[in-house]
Amino acid sequence: MQAILDFVAGGLMQASWWQITLFTLVVTHITIICVTIFLHRCQAHRGLDLHPAVAHFFRAWLWLTTGMVTKEWVAIHRKHHARCEREGDPHSPMIYGINKVLFAGAELYRGESKNQETIGKFGHGTPDDWVERNVYTRYSATGILIMLAIDLALFGAIGLTVWAVQMAWIPFWAAGVVNGIGHFWGYRNFASPDTSTNVSPWGIIIGGEELHNNHHAYGSSAKFSSKWYEFDIGWFYICCLKAFGLVTIKKVAPRLKLESDGSKAIVDLSTLQGVIAHRYEILARYSGIMKKACSAEIKRLRIQAAGTNGSTEHNTQALVAATQWIGRGDETLSAAERERIDTALSQTQLLALLMQMRNDLTKLWDSSTATSDQLLHELQAWCLRAQQSGIASLEEFALRLRRYAA
Repeated sequence: MQAILDFVAGGLMQASWWQITLFTLVVTHITIICVTIFLHRCQAHRGLDLHPAVAHFFRAWLWLTTGMVTKEWVAIHRKHHARCEREGDPHSPMIYGINKVLFAGAELYRGESKNQETIGKFGHGTPDDWVERNVYTRYSATGILIMLAIDLALFGAIGLTVWAVQMAWIPFWAAGVVNGIGHFWGYRNFASPDTSTNVSPWGIIIGGEELHNNHHAYGSSAKFSSKWYEFDIGWFYICCLKAFGLVTIKKVAPRLKLESDGSKAIVDLSTLQGVIAHRYEILARYSGIMKKACSAEIKRLRIQAAGTNGSTEHNTQALVAATQWIGRGDETLSAAERERIDTALSQTQLLALLMQMRNDLTKLWDSSTATSDQLLHELQAWCLRAQQSGIASLEEFALRLRRYAA
C-alpha cells in the first residue's frame, strides 16, 4: 500500500522540486526549438532543410507536446505574412487588439485552423506521408494524452502540473508573446511594411523568435539575428546540427556591404542592387532623419504655442501622433489615417520635402514594371536631388546611399 502511495505522490522518479523544475524547463525549451527550427524556419519559410531523422524527431515531439498539425501551423503562419496587419491576418494585434492576441492567441489559431481555404492555399509542401496522415493529423490529440501519461508516470500527481505547463508554453510564448508583443512593443532594426518589433536582442526563451522584426524584414532567412549584439539561440542550434551534417542552410539575410568612403564616384547597378536588397535597413535610417526633423518641428510649435495661448497645440498633437508611426507600419494604416499623417507631416516645407523624397525612394523597389536601367536612372536622380536639397542630414544620407553594393 505504501508503495502505491509513494508512486502516486512522486511517480517513478521520486524527484525533488528542483529536478521537476529543471525537467519542465528542458522539455518546454525542446518544444520551442522544434517550433522555431522545424515548423517556422524549415517548413513555413524553407530557409533550411533538415535530415529526415531530425525532422521526424521534431514532428514526433510536437505531436506529444502540442498536438499541432504541421500543415495547419504552416498555413496560418504563411497567411500571417501574406496579410500582415490587414484584413485576413489571423492574429494581428492591430486588428484584434493586444489583449486578445496576448492572452487568447491560441483561440485565434484554433479558429483559423478550421478555415479550409487557408489550409488549402497556404499549407502546400508540408509532410504528407503515412505517419502524418494516419497518426499526427488523424489523432492529433492522442499525442498530448500520451505525454500526460508519461508525466504522471514519472512524477506522480505533480506530473499533471508539469503537463499543464507544457500545454500552455506554446500558446503563451508563441501564439501570445511573439504574435502579440512582437507586433506591439520593442525596437526595430528594419522599417518593414508592418508593425513587427524585436522583443529582445537576446533570443533565448522563445528560441530566437524574440527577433521578430528581423524575421519580417527577411522572412526566408534561417538566421534571425542581425546586429552584433543580438543572439539567436535557434541559429546556434542550427549551426550545431550543420556541423554534424544534419541540416542544409538554404537562405540567410544578405550581409550589408558598403564601399569605402570616396571610392564610389557614381551610382551604378551594384548600388541599385544593394539599395533594393537592404531597402528596409535604408528606410529605417531615413525614418531616423524624419523623426529628428519632426522633433525639431514639435519643439518649435510648442514654443510658438506658449506665445499664442496654445492656438497651435492641435497641430503639435497631430505631428506627435504622426511621428510615432514613422518607420513603423505606416503602410498598414487606413486611407483616412494615412491622410491625417500626411497632413501633419506637410506642416512645413522641410517635412513635406522629406516625406516626398521618402515616397520617391520607395518607388525604386515598389515598381514592378520598370527596367533596371530605368530604376538606376531614378536612383541617380534621387541622389542628385538629395545632395542639392540644402538639408545636411539628407545630403549625408545620399552620400551613404551611393556606397551600397550588391
